[in-house]
Parts: sequence; structure tokens; C-alpha cells
Amino acid sequence: MTSNIDQNIHVVLMPWLAFGHIVPFYQLSVSLAKAGVHVSLVSTPKNIQRLPKLPPDVSVLIDLIALPLPSIDRNLLPEDAEATVDIPFDKIQYLKIAYDLLKNPFKQFISEQSPSPDWIIADLLTHWVGEVGQEFNIPIICFFAFSAATPVFFGPPEYLAGEGQKRVRPSPESLMTKPPWVDFPSPVAYRKKEAIGVHAGFYHEDASGLSTGQRIATVVQVCKALAIRSCPDLESEYFNLLAKLNGKPAIPVGFLPPGRSTQKLNTFMNDSWNEIFKWLDEQRSRSVVFVGFGSECKLSKDQVHEIAYGLELSGLPFLWVLQKPSWATNDSNEDVLPLGFRSRIIGKGIVQIGWAPQREILGHSSIGGCLFHAGWGSVIETLQHGHNLVVLPFIIDQGLNARFLVEKGLAIEVERNEEDGWFTKDDITESSRKAMGENDEGEALRARAGEAAALFGDQELNDGYIEGFAEYLKINGVQNKMPTATRGGDDNNI
Repeated sequence: MTSNIDQNIHVVLMPWLAFGHIVPFYQLSVSLAKAGVHVSLVSTPKNIQRLPKLPPDVSVLIDLIALPLPSIDRNLLPEDAEATVDIPFDKIQYLKIAYDLLKNPFKQFISEQSPSPDWIIADLLTHWVGEVGQEFNIPIICFFAFSAATPVFFGPPEYLAGEGQKRVRPSPESLMTKPPWVDFPSPVAYRKKEAIGVHAGFYHEDASGLSTGQRIATVVQVCKALAIRSCPDLESEYFNLLAKLNGKPAIPVGFLPPGRSTQKLNTFMNDSWNEIFKWLDEQRSRSVVFVGFGSECKLSKDQVHEIAYGLELSGLPFLWVLQKPSWATNDSNEDVLPLGFRSRIIGKGIVQIGWAPQREILGHSSIGGCLFHAGWGSVIETLQHGHNLVVLPFIIDQGLNARFLVEKGLAIEVERNEEDGWFTKDDITESSRKAMGENDEGEALRARAGEAAALFGDQELNDGYIEGFAEYLKINGVQNKMPTATRGGDDNNI
């Protein structure tokens, strides 16, 4: 990427404490630095330590700022918990309390910058960022690390946290159909089981005293523009409507694809992974299903076993990377999978518990499909390789992404019981065989996946969107701001 941007531009990024947010903010930081923008990425010490090593060619333009996470009652939040991956789902509300206490340390960091930053790029949950921006006369951009279809579905601020809650979606059922402001055909909506959880988590206040909807509404109201991790080439109708709904620019930053790994496998391999890659080398091209649900989806024992039985029945070769569940009690991991499962799949499939070199796996020639949760970051990682997708969503935006992918002809969704969201081994088997089969459905999916790979993996296209975003930052954050000597005060509009 060739830089045409003034390197004096300084942008501060503040993500929420979840790696589904932190990693896209990191990738945005690297991309902006390649465009010549000076970036300060702020998080907590443990989270900063878990980030990938900065590329040498941009490290001089990126500052990783570690602000200690303020302590709260350790009965509510363990001392070493600094991200959602560190805690069960019901503890996230307490992590929000600690995150909100970062406001003053963040403000102190901003006050020490001379000259002060040109922009703050904030997460959608950082509701207090507007006050900081106003005090120092720094404009805000809200970064959505999701598709444009997701914020369109939830609507403008008045539908996220309407006055007196009058315009907020009244029930889970109201999340199960296309919202009235979407003026084109769209299947993007939640199923019943998903809607119940999302409605409670999104519109009800938690221990922090705010709902998720209220947080997002506040950031969207104070920001000057929305930055979206997608592009109109994929979803032009959603981009157009998003800008219209919020009355401010919806700027595509591209997919921020992580790119294909350039590391040699032996730089991080152990005996187990050497054997796994040897097995992959022996499989037919594009024949293996890669299965992974990340670390945020906490699968129950019944869910793990049903997936296992379904993969076994499918007869397809598979590689399943499974995070050790909290309910597993045996150090040898023998109680994670069904009794006798490992012996029955010898030579046919592999289950590896714990960390995996995912980029290297996805880039292997034997991988042809993925069974996963439809998180947006994983969608980007898989589609840049042109893999056939089988989606089994569980939390947050995953259900919306699943319907969006099916709409675009890029995935097959696992069938589930409409009432309780349950799926069976037969549903896993049928969906996997459809996606990987030599039938019309499988061939159509392969053709669309190939087209998607040309889009998601197009570095020139993605670089172009970053250059456009960096140009917006330059024009609107430098030339239109007050002189440094007069900046500050709390009477300036953001």
C-alpha cells in the first residue's frame, strides 16, 4: 500500500474488551499505519500481550497503550479477567463496569498527548467516549467490526434506546422479522431461541446500569461517522440504508483480511500439529471440513456430542479444533467427546483440543469447507480462501450473519428446532453433506465461494477502502479542526 497521507495524523482506537472486537481494531490499526496514519491502540495489559506481533514495516507508527483495568469486587470479576474470553457469559456485565472505569485513565492518556489526537475511533459499547471527545474537542468515529446488515437490522438510535423505551423493540418476536425501515427484501432476522436471548441482552439494563442498546445509541449519536468492516461490493443496499437511517456517513474500511500466513509451519509446530498437517497433506484437495466455534461460544456437553455424532455420520474427513469446555473435568480431555468416538474416527477425522494455527489450516489445500458459528471475523477468514460454509450460529450477531450468508448464496445453515433452537446429529450430517457434495447445491456453493474469495481476498480492493478512510480522516480531522492552542473546553459540538 502506498501512503499519500500526512503522517502527523494521530488516531486513538478504543475497543471493547472482547477479542471479536480487539482483533479487528488491531487489524484496522495495522491497515491505517500502512496508509501513513499514526495510531494509538488502547486496551489493558493482558489483552495487549495477547495481540500478534506488530509487522516491522508499520511498528514505528503504532503505539500499543496498556491501561490497567480498574479493580472491582473480585467475587464479581476475577482478578485476571480482562476480556470476555476469560469469564462465563453471566460475568460480562461486571466486565462492563470495570471497562466504564477506564474512562478516567483514558481521559488522562488523551490529555497527555501533544498535540492532541485528531480522532478517536471508538467501539460501539464505549458510551463514555463522547464526553472525552467533547472535553478535548476531538471528533469520534464509531467502528462496527460487523457487516452493515447488522446495524441496519437494529436500526437508528431511537430504536436502540428510544425515549421512555417507546420505540425499542417490545418483545423477542419483534426481532424475528425484517424491521419496517428495511425497504428491500431481506431474510436477516433472528430465530425464536436467538431472539429471546438477544432481546434480554440488548434492551434490558445489566449490572452496569445500562443496556447494550443504550450504549450503542449513545456512541452513534455523538460520532461524526460510522466505519464498517465490510464494503458496498458485498452489501450496497445495507450501506446505503445505514447512512440514511443515521444521517451520517457509513464508511467502508474493507474486510481487513488477515492475509495468508507467511510463517513456516515449523516455527510453532509441536508433535501433535506435525502429525495433523501430515494427515492433511494426505487428503484429497478441498475434501476436508474444518470445524471450529472459537473461544466465545461456550458449547454444552450435549451440543459437543451432537456435533461429534453428526460429523462421524457424515463420512466426510474433518479437522475439529475444540476449546476445552468448562464442564470437562478430566485433564486428559477424555470426557469431552462421546465414549469411543476417537477410536471410531481414526484415519477419518481429527479432534484437537486447545490452540490451533487457524490461518495455516484454512490456507491448506485439503480444506474445502468450514462448519462454524458465523462470527463476522471468521466469515472473512474463511471466505478469503473460498471455502464452502456450513453455519451453526449461537450468540450475538451470528444468527444475522448466518441469514445474510444464506441470502447471498454463500452458506448452508444447519436446521434447528424453531422453538428451542436444538439441532441433531442428523442436521449436522445433512448440512455438511449438502455443502461438500458433488451435487447441484454443493457446486453452486463452490461457485459462489470462489466469487467471494476474489472479493474478500482482493488486497488491492481492501487497500483502496483503507486509503479512502484515511483520506476522510485527513480531510475532516485535520483541516477542519480548531488550532491546537484553542482546543479543549466542554462547549464544543462533536
